[in-house]
Amino acid sequence: MASADAVDLSVEIGAVRLRNPILTASGTFGYGVEFAHLVDLNRLGGIVVKGLSREPMEGAPPPRLCETPSGMLNAIGLQNMGVRAFVAEKLPVLRNFDTAIVANVFGATVEDYVEVIRILEDAEGLAAYELNISCPNVKRGGMQFGGDPALVTEVVGAARRAAAKRPLWVKLSPLVADIGLVARAAEEAGADALTVANTYPAMAVDTWTGKSLLGNQTGGLSGPSIKPMTLRLVWETRKAVKTPILGVGGIETVDDVLQYLAVGATAVQVGTASFTDPRVSQRLSEELAAILFDAKAFTLNEIKGKVFADFG
Repeated sequence: MASADAVDLSVEIGAVRLRNPILTASGTFGYGVEFAHLVDLNRLGGIVVKGLSREPMEGAPPPRLCETPSGMLNAIGLQNMGVRAFVAEKLPVLRNFDTAIVANVFGATVEDYVEVIRILEDAEGLAAYELNISCPNVKRGGMQFGGDPALVTEVVGAARRAAAKRPLWVKLSPLVADIGLVARAAEEAGADALTVANTYPAMAVDTWTGKSLLGNQTGGLSGPSIKPMTLRLVWETRKAVKTPILGVGGIETVDDVLQYLAVGATAVQVGTASFTDPRVSQRLSEELAAILFDAKAFTLNEIKGKVFADFG
């Protein structure tokens, strides 16, 4: 007798084939191995690891997280062990799991991005790179890479030349006047997929002291409160490019997943919800299969044809 196990949830992000369209978002699931005792990592579509830099970074002072209405603020400060330690200590463990491992890469200069990728190119066990271009370019006075199409072209082009072995995904900033323009710049410079989008700069203060509730003055807003804004960004990006899109922002339920797919995403990344339920990504993939089975759809393409309106 047929069951939800018969549903094929696989998707293709360019050359990368995923078991299902639900990945964990960078910065919300550590390096993945920390959750192996709680989650069947083999059931995930993929894991985007914590951002990797050229050298280890201590990150921002505590507190680094605070809850907001329908969301969360974080000011982690890109704390990480550095790319060399990741390759030596984490990647060998991750290779034991049958899921796509994506390395999130960031830097303060174009040369930083290129060097991190160069080191990763010599390692085995990665499916793709994801460039975080919501970082300040210190050589340009701190201007964010992702805010200027010319800088996007420069950093993505350099990364594309360095990434000979693997696909290159680019994680876009939401802080742009025209995300379609930025998306086209990334696509034309060699991006194989686009992740839309990063967190939104925001702040929270203590009523009685007027001081920030974070160690930094500001942080990045994530969670359900940003989903309507990010849905629009995915829709705008889909109209501008043909590149596969991964939607990320406020996903907690299967309805959220389907809404991102409806406006043009091929896959999604789950972030803030993992803080309250580390198993949420696995659970969503199981629930998605059940919903498709109930709708008598056995692939994601079938559910798109049966349910989704044309957002073109």
